[in-house]
Amino acid sequence: MDRNSVDWHGTIPALVTPFGPDGSIDEAGFRRIIEMQIADGVHGVMIGGCTGEFWALSMAERARIVDLCVETVRGRVTVIAGTGAISTADTIALTAHAKTAGADGALILPPYFVRPDDDDIVAHYRAVSDAVAMPLMLYNIPSSAVNALTPALCDRLADIANVVAIKESSGDFNNFHRTLVTVQDRLRVFCGPSSVFGVPASLMGAVGHIDCFPNVWCRPMVEMYHAVTEGRLDRARELQRQGMALTDLFVANGRNLYCATKSAMTMLGLPGGVPRLPLRPLSAAQEADLRAGLVRLGFDPVAPARAAAR
Repeated sequence: MDRNSVDWHGTIPALVTPFGPDGSIDEAGFRRIIEMQIADGVHGVMIGGCTGEFWALSMAERARIVDLCVETVRGRVTVIAGTGAISTADTIALTAHAKTAGADGALILPPYFVRPDDDDIVAHYRAVSDAVAMPLMLYNIPSSAVNALTPALCDRLADIANVVAIKESSGDFNNFHRTLVTVQDRLRVFCGPSSVFGVPASLMGAVGHIDCFPNVWCRPMVEMYHAVTEGRLDRARELQRQGMALTDLFVANGRNLYCATKSAMTMLGLPGGVPRLPLRPLSAAQEADLRAGLVRLGFDPVAPARAAAR
């Protein structure tokens, strides 16, 4: 397999996993989120990633959300399941379940917490590829995973049989561009922080965006992708400006991005739910500041309806 083995592209939201007050997965809310994203024109959905709080889910819950997503999507868009884990055995087990459930691919970050060297990381991905014959997407997010998939390492990983894509979420445009230049002949390269530099990433050759912000700002992010591909660059630049402002708002005043995303969804009448420990809901002051910021950006955090900055 290589980049030509799949047709993954466009806006693929990294979805939250909504939890109810008792901490259980809000399955009805999860299905509702997926349906709303599809209605807003996304090209796929990615579940069980960082935005989905995979670290707070049991192995059984991680498998369950894949089942729920595949059942809900019913083949209408691409489904990519986050299956990364510290141990290779757990990664293989989750990836095998994703394949059996009917997911189109698996997103796998390098083993986190421990510090394997590059040879270890290559062996890890090769073991998963050898065990499960399905398209695999690398996930570079060193700010959380500790271990970086450098451009040089990605060059090696791109030659593994079932690796077809990468989500580059280093947040460093220079690193993103070096990775793109190195592997785009073999891998489909997606921009992670597309709310910040999705437009230049697309102009340089990224095939799409995988980001958390479609959870609250879906149609504009879908339009941003299309504005670039259709050459409407003035509109693309304006949407990028709005995305940057939204990003700045979500992480200001000590807010955690994932908690802010869920809080904003709730303010907009969407089933964001609450985070699981060790993450806690935003404080009252953080929520008030977030609400005020949403109003400034053109959202209506009072009405329980879809909202988008225009």
